[in-house]
Amino acid sequence: VQLQASGGGLVQAGGSLRLSCVATGRTFSTYVMGWFRQAPGKEREFVASINWSGSSTGYAGSVKGRFAISRDNAKNTVYLQMNSLKPEDTAVYYCAARSSSNSRYNYWGQGTQVTVSS
Repeated sequence: VQLQASGGGLVQAGGSLRLSCVATGRTFSTYVMGWFRQAPGKEREFVASINWSGSSTGYAGSVKGRFAISRDNAKNTVYLQMNSLKPEDTAVYYCAARSSSNSRYNYWGQGTQVTVSS
């Protein structure tokens, strides 16, 4: 599986962005998909995840209620809708994939920069 993330940019605090991640490969619909982020000088952290059907999602506490993850298996795409953005959301955002039987994400995209100005 190859992953290509896009949609990052510069936005003012309180604004919104939608990230997209397109996957190649016929087995996309079987993978758990996740979004992670890494701010300068910090460890990479989990943001959100979604199961193969979209029926189950999970969020980091810092983004719950503001971000929404979704997927369109017909388009091999996973999305991250980010609302009410804060300067502390500034980071490089990565999409990742893993099989449901694997506890670790083993496919990663190249990352897209999100910058939130105050």
